[in-house]
Amino acid sequence: MNLRWLFALAAPQAVGGQAVIEGVMMRAKDNLAIAIRKSDGEIVTEVRPWFSLLRYSWLKKPFLRGFPILMETMVNGIKALNFSAVQAAEDDDEDGGELTTWHLVLTMILALGAALGLFVVLPHFASVLMEQLGWAGDVDSLSFHIWDGAIKMTVFIGYILAISYIPDIRRVFQYHGAEHKVIWTWEDGKELKPAATHVYSRLHPRCGTAFLLFVLAISILLYTVLVPFLLHFYSPENFVFKHLYIVGLKLFLMIPVSCVAYEMIKFSGKYSKHVVCKLMCWPGLMMQLLTTKEPDDSQIEVAIAALQCAVNAEEC
Repeated sequence: MNLRWLFALAAPQAVGGQAVIEGVMMRAKDNLAIAIRKSDGEIVTEVRPWFSLLRYSWLKKPFLRGFPILMETMVNGIKALNFSAVQAAEDDDEDGGELTTWHLVLTMILALGAALGLFVVLPHFASVLMEQLGWAGDVDSLSFHIWDGAIKMTVFIGYILAISYIPDIRRVFQYHGAEHKVIWTWEDGKELKPAATHVYSRLHPRCGTAFLLFVLAISILLYTVLVPFLLHFYSPENFVFKHLYIVGLKLFLMIPVSCVAYEMIKFSGKYSKHVVCKLMCWPGLMMQLLTTKEPDDSQIEVAIAALQCAVNAEEC
């Protein structure tokens, strides 16, 4: 997964993070820091400026900022993953270099295409199959979208379960847990030492896993209402064209879906102690039981190094 980040709101300084290969990326203000554990035990750190798309004030408005923030997070996340992969290649005495701009664009396109294909296109046409088998109604029926949502959630959970058995991904999940524990410690104003993080959970309400669940849930609700409504205005008669048209609508609707999901995760994080927000956060926290694992102290040290460099960029 590319999109495991979190948005902290009530800390001494707002920070966010992402697990990478044998390391952690942390963001603070306009900087990001990547810390990697090399095979000889050394921790390598690098500080970079945060690539941002929010250059215009109107893009920072609620319900507009979600999609550009999603895109910039993907760009920075892929760059951080690439940096960690280069470090791993150096440990294995392999030649490698960081992505050029064109390689980054291609990677972004492929990543977005794979995600949309897996979680939008595949569930839709699987639901079409259910319709052909007589187990669901037409695309403007509730039963069609119930199948679409159920298949979407099944694919998502199945994907997470499948990759969790890969040893390298399991270590990434441990670094994911380390990232959360260190951020909890930072938010609570405690000293950043491995022992201090042990009392904190590896689960965090503003994790990217929760964001993805919000995206899936909102897309299910939005498609159920908007797709039948829009088909009243225009509906191709040809069966194939009709469903290609609907898939195109769904892909376009992912922009407002991501914007609404971002505001929901911001809101639930800001008022995380409220009973309604606790209920909103609960599914995401349960999914994090799969996407995070308990880290060891050496992994927590890496997360601490990344956070310290992110908040004190001039000293790293």
